[in-house]
Amino acid sequence: MEGDDSNFPPDPSNDHSQRGSVASSATLSRAQDVLIYLFGDSAVHLTVEGLGSVSVQELGRSVREALHVPESAQDAFAFWLCSPLLDLQLKARHQPYKLCRQWQDLLYRFTLASEEDISQDEPFLQYRRNVFYPKSKELQIDDDGVLRLLYEEARSNILTGRYPCDPEHWTGLGALSLALEEGTGLDDAHFTTTVREKKLSSFVPAHVAMGSGGLFSTLRGKSSRQTGMEQNLLEAYRKISTSAGNAPEPTQLLHQYLNTCHNLPYYGCAFFIGEIDKPAQGILQRGKRKSVNVGICLEGVYVMDVKEKHVLLGLHFNQLSWDHSYPEEEGDSHILWLEFDGEEDGTPVNKLLKIYSKQAELMSGLIEFCVELKSGSEGGAAAEMDGEASSQQPAGQDDSSKNGRGGRRGMLRRQSSVLCSRVHSLNTISYVDNGKEIKRLKPKRAASFFSRQPSTAAYSAVQVTDSLEQG
Repeated sequence: MEGDDSNFPPDPSNDHSQRGSVASSATLSRAQDVLIYLFGDSAVHLTVEGLGSVSVQELGRSVREALHVPESAQDAFAFWLCSPLLDLQLKARHQPYKLCRQWQDLLYRFTLASEEDISQDEPFLQYRRNVFYPKSKELQIDDDGVLRLLYEEARSNILTGRYPCDPEHWTGLGALSLALEEGTGLDDAHFTTTVREKKLSSFVPAHVAMGSGGLFSTLRGKSSRQTGMEQNLLEAYRKISTSAGNAPEPTQLLHQYLNTCHNLPYYGCAFFIGEIDKPAQGILQRGKRKSVNVGICLEGVYVMDVKEKHVLLGLHFNQLSWDHSYPEEEGDSHILWLEFDGEEDGTPVNKLLKIYSKQAELMSGLIEFCVELKSGSEGGAAAEMDGEASSQQPAGQDDSSKNGRGGRRGMLRRQSSVLCSRVHSLNTISYVDNGKEIKRLKPKRAASFFSRQPSTAAYSAVQVTDSLEQG
């Protein structure tokens, strides 16, 4: 299960409420050993008194002290309660021990896991990037220890495919990882030996290293594919060692790695698991669904194909309205609705994408909170700039980040890129509103169907190529 946001709204059904929510042992008042896990297979060992009532805020002070995190970067990280089934970012007031006691309730509520899997699942506490920390602030960090923590998390997301990226991205990132681990002075023979000893999947995403096309094609092409990837890695590695004349410092390499990741629009997202309808391709295809990851951050919402590792839809907040719906009958799904601009046969329409997920309520709450954060931090600047900047802004430059009005953000248009939206491959509902009822494919621009949207209703159209890949 992918990562979620930190808001846990009250459960109206309360079917499994309060199971084990109170500490049951008097020993919790005594000092207890606690492990706070980090990315990169390491952990912080703390001795905590009163574990049953200790808060995230109190734990944070101890962890930051142990890791020597400077005060200027203390907001870069948050505590997450994680397991193979669910990840949740915690708030400062949360008490991790009590949430652990409620873990099964959270799994029943936010996952489709079986009774057996839920009964065996155990969460752990992890210290990792705060989804609400702006990338602009991260760029200002110079502390090597903090950069290393951010690097280890980003590297994990690249290698597991949570951050889809193009070959030029993962090749450069793999070379940077090798330079950080082994230095920049390896000759060709040592480079090849190191890569093969540590395995190619330590430097490029696992799905890239393994390839696709079935067992026999994988076995047949494994040697030539691996050789090609090793050669590309070597070329990228050589560029690192010769680009500046002198060998770059580790801090420089960490900055380069993170700056490359910042080019991925979903860097820093919280991730959710869901499903969308597949486009109908005949009677046998009807009713089938596709698994997706939904990434949500301060910039927008990104729907990604779990199998193909590419973006299906990327929306900035000024490009969408949204809502979520609860099941009306037993067996129905929770649904997150995303509404955005599109066209059908040259006609401007509104498109609705249905994302089926038990985490729809969490996703909706996180979108709303991110929109509020952006409007609160940018509202003052927008008021000052609104009268003057709009007339002075260069043609084509996006002003939607300041006032949310009608600006168009340039998006990557290269068809083969994993970052490019594949709107035409989505099974969406297209409609316009004639003032009385929802109708389809009328040549009239529609207002939003939903009330949940940024403070201004004007959209910025999603830019896509005419001939997108079919997912």
